[in-house]
Amino acid sequence: MTEATDTLFSDALAALLADHCTPATVRAIEAAVASTNGAAAPPAWQPLWRALADAGFADALVPEAAGGAGLTLAQVAPLWTLCGAHALPVPLAETMLARALLAQAGFATPDGPVALARMRALPDGALRAQGVTGARCAVAVLASDGAQYRLLPTAAAQLDAAAFELDATLTWPAAAWAAAPVLQPPTLPDVREWQALVLAQQLAGALGAVFERTLAHANERQQFGRAIGKFQAIQHQLSVMAEEVFAARMAAQIAGWADGHSLRPDPLRVATAKARCSEAALQVAALAHAIHGAIGFTREFDLQLYTRRLHAWRQAAGSESHWHRVLGAALVDGSNAPLLHTLQRISDHPHTA
Repeated sequence: MTEATDTLFSDALAALLADHCTPATVRAIEAAVASTNGAAAPPAWQPLWRALADAGFADALVPEAAGGAGLTLAQVAPLWTLCGAHALPVPLAETMLARALLAQAGFATPDGPVALARMRALPDGALRAQGVTGARCAVAVLASDGAQYRLLPTAAAQLDAAAFELDATLTWPAAAWAAAPVLQPPTLPDVREWQALVLAQQLAGALGAVFERTLAHANERQQFGRAIGKFQAIQHQLSVMAEEVFAARMAAQIAGWADGHSLRPDPLRVATAKARCSEAALQVAALAHAIHGAIGFTREFDLQLYTRRLHAWRQAAGSESHWHRVLGAALVDGSNAPLLHTLQRISDHPHTA
C-alpha cells in the first residue's frame, strides 16, 4: 500500500473518532463502568465499538484473504496514536492484534473488543492477569502464560477493580483455562512486547493532545492583562513539553517498524519506545497541570481525561525502569553486536539499514 493509502486510513479513523469518541462519550463510558462496582461493564461502549468495527478498523491487521485490510504494524501504528489522542476507552489496538493472531491460527473472532494479558498461576491452580488494560470494555482476553495463548471470556472471570477505572485484574479458575482453545500460530509474539508497542503509540497520541490543549490554554488564559503564554516562565515550560512530546513521538514511530507483515515487533525498538514515552508521560503531565493550575484537576475539565491515561499507561506493561533494564541487559550482552552498531540498528529504518 502507498503512503497516500495509509493517510486515508488515518484520516478516516480521525474523522470517525471526532464524531463518535468525544470527551462526553469518554466520560459516559467511564461513568457507566464506575457504576458497576466491579461487575462487567454495561453496554455503554457498544455504540462506539460498533462504529469502529463496522468501519473495518478491528480487522486492519487481518490478511485480505481472511476478510481484513492486510495492513502492517507500521501502517496501523498511526491509528493507535490516534486512539491515544482521542482517549479511546475501548481496546481497539489490542483487538487488531488479537484478531490478526486468531486469523493466523484459524480461529473465529469474538464479536467485541479483545484485551491482551499476561497470566500467572496461583497456588490453587487459578490463573490471574494483573491490571489488564481495557478489560472493563472487553468481551474476551487473549492471554499468554509465556508458552501459549488462550482466548478467555471476561464473563467467566472474577473481576477486581484496578487503579484506572477501565482496567481490571481478572482471575479465571483452572477449569476455564484448561477448557479455553489453545492458539498455535506459526510465530508466537511476546504479549508484553505487544502491550508495550500499543501503549507507546497511545502514549504518544495522548502526549500530543495534552500539549495542544495546554498550548491553547496558555494563549487564552489572561493574567495581568496578557495571555500567560507570553510570560517567559510559561514559555520555558511549554518548550520542555514540546521536546518531550516530539521525542516520544519519534520513539513510538521507530517501534512500529517491522519487516513486512510480521506481527513480531523489534524487541529493542519496543523497549526504547515504551521507556521514552513513559518518561515523557511524567514530565508532560506535571507541566500541563502546573500551567493549567487547579482547573486542570477538575472532573469537568478535559485535561484529566488524558493525564490520567498518561499515568495509567506509563505503568502498564512495565514502566520506564523495566524497559531501561531490558535495554541495558541487551546492550551489555556480549552476544549482541557492538554497542554503537546496536544503537544504530534500533534507529535505522529496516528498509534503509
